[in-house]
Amino acid sequence: MTSSSSHAATNGGAAVRPKRFHAKVDVRWSDMDAFQHINHARMVTLLEEARIPWLMGDDRPTIGLREGCVLADLHVRYRGQLRHDDTPLDIAMWVQQLRAVDFTIGYEVRGASAPLDSPPAVIATTQLAAFDIETQRLRRLTDPERDYLASWKSE
Repeated sequence: MTSSSSHAATNGGAAVRPKRFHAKVDVRWSDMDAFQHINHARMVTLLEEARIPWLMGDDRPTIGLREGCVLADLHVRYRGQLRHDDTPLDIAMWVQQLRAVDFTIGYEVRGASAPLDSPPAVIATTQLAAFDIETQRLRRLTDPERDYLASWKSE
């Protein structure tokens, strides 16, 4: 898997695209179902595989999300089929909402050959909450976590 970030471009002063983190995630043969497209449960796993390096990677030492974060909500909408031939998937992510203890990530998933301005095959959101594993309770996001997440927030 590879990753990159993109920043908002401008067109005559108007923002065209918010800052997005892009992850390239390989589709495995086992991700396919009997109808030769990516199975729903496997799509959720592919979204997770894209999200982990962005939010919890080793290059984010000031971000404690890797120490405790739980999935609170998930929505996936399919607008087109994705198949094994579409590997690696381009999964674009950004922060849609940021609150005291949780945040919502937006996703757009496209096949490898799809242009970035083409309609995504999959649109999804996940709501994640900061979690203290020792006390088994939600916790407030720290200032460094909020700052990092805010840098990816769409307007």
